[in-house]
Amino acid sequence: MTEIKIRMAQSSDIDNLVHLDTVAFRDASRADSIRRWVESGECYLAEHAEQIVGYGVLNYEFFHLGNVDMLMIHPGFRGQGIGRKLLHYLYSLCKTEKFWCTTNLSNQRMQRLLASEGFKLSGFVDDLDEGDPELIFIKRLERLAR
Repeated sequence: MTEIKIRMAQSSDIDNLVHLDTVAFRDASRADSIRRWVESGECYLAEHAEQIVGYGVLNYEFFHLGNVDMLMIHPGFRGQGIGRKLLHYLYSLCKTEKFWCTTNLSNQRMQRLLASEGFKLSGFVDDLDEGDPELIFIKRLERLAR
């Protein structure tokens, strides 16, 4: 695979991000979230050969700490290190010592990525997605530790 470039998403990228997202086609609120993330400057996208192949969202809405609100990779590009590259980029931008990320219990691929990147399981929340608890992971960013 040629180089992956990461940049902040722009308004002109919204339609492509919605099209890439595997939830947006069945849940209109996801498209609204994508629009809000882009407009607030929280959304970063990964490009391969000028095609958007993934995106990640960094915000501070989880107890005012760095939080990956979304990490989505185009299904045809999964397993190629793009998620890892986006995750690294997001935590390079993070301004807090604690860096959070959540994923569903069913998302084994994301759990493996987080474990390989030094995240540890911190807890879970039931009843967000029926029958599929949301796992909460934390990574302490040593470069910011006191």
